[in-house]
Amino acid sequence: MADSSLPSARTVPGAGAVDARSSTLVGVLIGIAIMAAVDEIVFHQLLAWHHFYDRSTPSVALLSDGLLHAAEVIILVGGFFWFADLRRRRALSTRLAWGGFLLGAGGFQVFDGVVDHKVLRLHQIRYGVHLLPYDVVWIASGAVLLLAGAGLLWWARSRRSGDGRR
Repeated sequence: MADSSLPSARTVPGAGAVDARSSTLVGVLIGIAIMAAVDEIVFHQLLAWHHFYDRSTPSVALLSDGLLHAAEVIILVGGFFWFADLRRRRALSTRLAWGGFLLGAGGFQVFDGVVDHKVLRLHQIRYGVHLLPYDVVWIASGAVLLLAGAGLLWWARSRRSGDGRR
């Protein structure tokens, strides 16, 4: 038997009204966390090309990877709790969330490639090789994700305003 003290989607005030801002932001948050996880797992652990912070001792480099991993897991868990809450309240627009996801993933990648690699020089993609091809691929693929996210958000918002669908 269901606990009548717990609100259902039907009894939550405003249930059914899409929250466009939260739908987009939850996607951005999850996109950042997923791309950070891909970077950390693939490039830091599997390929061992770099650590988050390579300008110190191996122990500090390993610690920086652990802190990055902890942050991405916390952001991911928080993002999925927020996502679940939006779904429960029937306030989630999946199209806007996917657009936000692509923006977050691409934004992380471009930020990492430009700020972490080039401006702050925390690490490079790889060492002992000519960096330009790696940098171009990393930053350009992030830019493609950003453009795809912006396009999907534009399309989702125009569909919502045109026919009221999510």
